[in-house]
Amino acid sequence: MNNAPLVSFEFFPPHDDAGETRLWHVMARLAPLGPSFVSVTYGAGGSTRKRTDRVVRRIHDETTVPVAAHLTCVGASREEVDAIADGWWRAGIHHIVALRGDMPSADVPYAPHPEGYTNAADLVTGLRDRAGFEISVAAYPECHPDSPTAKADLDNLKRKVDAGATQAITQYFFDNDDFLRFRDRIAAAGIDIPVIPGILPVTNFAKVVEFSARCGATVPDWMAKLFEGLDDDPDTRKLVAVSVAVDQCRALQTEGVPAFHFYTLNRAELTYAICWRLGLRPLDAAA
Repeated sequence: MNNAPLVSFEFFPPHDDAGETRLWHVMARLAPLGPSFVSVTYGAGGSTRKRTDRVVRRIHDETTVPVAAHLTCVGASREEVDAIADGWWRAGIHHIVALRGDMPSADVPYAPHPEGYTNAADLVTGLRDRAGFEISVAAYPECHPDSPTAKADLDNLKRKVDAGATQAITQYFFDNDDFLRFRDRIAAAGIDIPVIPGILPVTNFAKVVEFSARCGATVPDWMAKLFEGLDDDPDTRKLVAVSVAVDQCRALQTEGVPAFHFYTLNRAELTYAICWRLGLRPLDAAA
C-alpha cells in the first residue's frame, strides 16, 4: 500500500539455543514484511559480543534482509572494537549502530575503557576512518538520563552527526509531542540526517514502567489507565497494545514521519499486527 511506512526491527541476541530457535521463528514471521533493515543489540558492557556477532552473520548469510550490528565502546579497547568492525566489513555487513553503551551494572557510572573509544561520537569517527559504513546512532527525544541538560544531549547528537553518522534511531517514547518538539530542535540545530522514531509495543506494562524509569522515558498516565486491570488478561492486553502503537504511528505519519523502528523484544506477534494495521503486507502476497 502506498501509505505504508518503512519499518525496521530490533532484536537482542538470544541467551541460549532455545532462544536462538525462537528468534529465527520471529525472523521468519517478520522478514516477509520487507523491513529496510533489522538490527541486533549489544549487551551491557559488551556482554553479548559473541552472540551478537553470530546472529548478525547468520542473518546476513541466510536471509536477504539487510542487517545492522550494534557496536559499543564499553569494556573493549580500540583495537578490539576495530577488529570486530573490520570483520563485519569483510563479511559484507556494512551497517553499524554505533553506541556508547551501558556499564554491566546499572549502579556504576559510565567510564570509558582506558584504551578504548571515549564515547559514541569518538566511535563514529573511528568507524568512518576504517571503511564506508552506514552508521546509525541513538537519539533521545526526552534526553539521555546521563545528560545534564537537554542542550548537552542535543550537542552530543550533533557531535555524532558531525563525526559521520548517517541516521539516528530514537529511544522509544509514548507521547508524540516529545518527538515532534525534538524534531523541531534538531532541525534548528542544523541536524539534517533522518531520525527514525523508536516504537515499543507493550508486552508487559509493569516491566515497561520499570525499564522506562531507568532509561528516562515517560509513561503517560493515560497509558496506565488503559492497561489497568489487564495483568491477568493477556488477550485484551495485546489488543490494547496494538491499538496504542497503531494510533501512535498513524498520528506520527500525519506529521510527515515516513519510517518506524520497532523494539520487538524478540517477539513477532504484536509487531506483525501493528505493521499489518499500518498497511504492510508480506512481499510474496503483494507480488
